[in-house]
Amino acid sequence: MNNTQPNNPLHGITLEQLVTELQQHYGWDGLAARININCFKSDPSIKSSLKFLRRTPWAREQVEQLYIRFISQHRA
Repeated sequence: MNNTQPNNPLHGITLEQLVTELQQHYGWDGLAARININCFKSDPSIKSSLKFLRRTPWAREQVEQLYIRFISQHRA
């Protein structure tokens, strides 16, 4: 395993894994309630969310921060 970022909780996790795991836990409504972006509110899908998040850095950062909080609460 590559340990160049041992303290980075996102190291080795793809955006698709991250969004999928959050969606399975919170559901689309739960994600939309936590992060107010249309890709979670209007006809949501993993594919459309990934497309939006890959070209919208501020939204991707919010999703990454939610994921970090999620894993710290559920994997501690």
